[in-house]
Amino acid sequence: MELVGRVVGAATIPLVIDADGLNALSKNPTPLKTTASDVVITPHPGELSRLTGQTIADIRRDPIRAAREAAAEFGATVVLKGAPAVIATKAGRVFVNATGNAGMATGGSGDVLTGIIVGLIGQGLAPEAAAWSGVFLHGLAGDLARDQKGEPGMIAGDILANVPEALRKIRNP
Repeated sequence: MELVGRVVGAATIPLVIDADGLNALSKNPTPLKTTASDVVITPHPGELSRLTGQTIADIRRDPIRAAREAAAEFGATVVLKGAPAVIATKAGRVFVNATGNAGMATGGSGDVLTGIIVGLIGQGLAPEAAAWSGVFLHGLAGDLARDQKGEPGMIAGDILANVPEALRKIRNP
């Protein structure tokens, strides 16, 4: 747990933090607040609750406020996963994603999202832009998977398999 804090505190490159990284930081979020790196965090409401002390009910009641407050508190871009996903920047901007569906609430879907965001950063997008465009792309891939498989049977691999087609649709509408 302390290792995560040390890595975040010492980082000099953009970071995307999800799942157990967020859980580790919830015990001591100071490195998240003080790192010099651009950070994107991708919590679901339970992870954001542990990180901020807000109740899950309050987060679900007003996800825009919850994401915006967390972004300001941590100086990070916050991708609050849910339907719809809410992206808040440290500058106070908020994006509400228009893509995605309930079938994406499946194990590994968040890992696919994190991978997309990291990949976009690796291709040169700023972390903030990678967050909102990655969420849109992830949701579009999920919508394509739903059209092929139906929501009840979707798995994370179906979302991942549709990323190339989603990219084609974005580039050539």
